[in-house]
Amino acid sequence: MGQLNEWAHRKASKTIKLVDASGNPISGKNVHLTLTNHKFLFGCGAFDAVEVANKSVPAERLAFLEEKLELYLDVFNSATLPFYWARFEPEKGKPQTNELQAAARWLKERNMSVKGHPLCWHTLTAPWLLEMSNEEILKAQLDRIERDVTDFKGIIDTWDVINEVVIMPIFDKYDNGITRLSQELGRIGIIKEVFAKTKECNPNATLLLNDFNTSINYEILIDGCLQAGVPIDVIGIQSHQHQGYWGREKLEEVLDRFSYFGLPLHFTENTLTSGHIMPPEIVDLNDYQIKDWPSTPEFEERQAKEVEEMYSILFSHPLVESVTSWKFSDEGAWLGAPAGFVRKDNSPKPSYEVVKRLIKEDWSTNVTVTTDENGVLSFEGFLGEYELTCEEKKQSFTLDKNNPDIIQIVI
Repeated sequence: MGQLNEWAHRKASKTIKLVDASGNPISGKNVHLTLTNHKFLFGCGAFDAVEVANKSVPAERLAFLEEKLELYLDVFNSATLPFYWARFEPEKGKPQTNELQAAARWLKERNMSVKGHPLCWHTLTAPWLLEMSNEEILKAQLDRIERDVTDFKGIIDTWDVINEVVIMPIFDKYDNGITRLSQELGRIGIIKEVFAKTKECNPNATLLLNDFNTSINYEILIDGCLQAGVPIDVIGIQSHQHQGYWGREKLEEVLDRFSYFGLPLHFTENTLTSGHIMPPEIVDLNDYQIKDWPSTPEFEERQAKEVEEMYSILFSHPLVESVTSWKFSDEGAWLGAPAGFVRKDNSPKPSYEVVKRLIKEDWSTNVTVTTDENGVLSFEGFLGEYELTCEEKKQSFTLDKNNPDIIQIVI
């Protein structure tokens, strides 16, 4: 399949009529049209934004983090912020609402789409839930959702509502309140409760069910939820590939299976290392704990090729709307894996240059068109936000499939 067909669903052809303030057509003028922000969401975990927005670290560290985020903001348009209950509210009744609101606003001011992750999860859940009965745990969980979804409405309107439910009721690494609750309510039961509350508190929010399990068990769970009327907006698929790149065949197989539901797909947590591959015999990735996991030039080249192929496959698929790499930098990466686009010292890897080229060049629109005698021009471009420039006058507009055939713009 050629590139034109692969990307057709990411583009629209539109006609624009340029007029002046009096309604007269602006004819015979060169007009420059530049995509400034993709509709497709290219993201990373942006946890460093919490420290930067709140200036909660020493000046030298702050400058380092600002440098890192500048590289990030130059390429990506989407960010995930951490709402792990154990860290967000380690002491009952004292959530870090102000700190996370500052981070979300900081990102929004920089034209980033922001998602909260997650509202409900058995791992890193509030330890004080263990002091409660299941009835009290459910109330606390729903109260938490009501408080946080309401507090962040307008700055975070996309949520991983509940995380990793396939394993939730059989999770046995340690006791926790959410696993207890899921054992009583069942998988679909707990999903129904948390989705209903989230939808009630922000009816216009985008709600994700998210899981690392891409087996038929996740398909069965999704099917059961939809049959039960759970308002799932997006299917979230984690793709932590510490044990090696999935490859085209597996990636397309996963896409085919989860496309069955006809819902948008977000690849919510992607990991591709630029170091050695985790041994295949490791069942739980968390069990692989080593002192040092270096990024090497050879493996950085491999990572860049894998990033290019994976992002291209996802961008070509009509149901995929977002891909988020879990760590932008190797610094502080999950399990110490060198899975970032930049190294620990903020120097960009080849994968950074690849993803920047894809987003900013290959999948971008930057054209000059001349208006006819009626002030009309036509162009085809990737969907998203645009800046139109004509004789140093600028106007912004959005190119969407739902735009009228002719857009009139006054400059």
